[in-house]
Amino acid sequence: MKKYIILTIMLLGISLTASAQKYALIDMEYILKNIPAYERANEQLEQSSKKWQSEVDKLSEEAKTLYKNYQSEAAFLSAEQKQKREDAIVAKEKEAAELRRKYFGNDGELFKKQQSLMQPIQDEIYNAVKEVSEQRGYAMVIDRASAASIIFASPSIDISNEILAKLGYSN
Repeated sequence: MKKYIILTIMLLGISLTASAQKYALIDMEYILKNIPAYERANEQLEQSSKKWQSEVDKLSEEAKTLYKNYQSEAAFLSAEQKQKREDAIVAKEKEAAELRRKYFGNDGELFKKQQSLMQPIQDEIYNAVKEVSEQRGYAMVIDRASAASIIFASPSIDISNEILAKLGYSN
């Protein structure tokens, strides 16, 4: 009988401990909008992206011009001249595609630049969230900006402003 009472008390204690876990929310979009370094990084990325896109567009436009010229002059060209022009058009299109891949591909320059500019900011935010979570005893912190399944969350558990304060960006 004693064993059952002790077992019941232990199970009750475990269930109370499990249900007493604390949760908090952050809004990553809100936090990032209030960090000037993030805005500067976005501006740099945008400028680089526009510059690289204009280079790609220039090559694509050159390929289109070559093709239009080829179409208008095709009737007057020999088979050998046609082949040379077609090869030049294909080469220019490949060059544009390669440049596009170099700048905007999965491991392209834009991705690398984004990683180098954003990773330190993300690491800083992560460390601040971790520190606040450990201080306040949160078992889990959820990003409400990326958690589409959150229908309602009390504003009292949103610690976004606390994270900004921890980062030195009081709001």
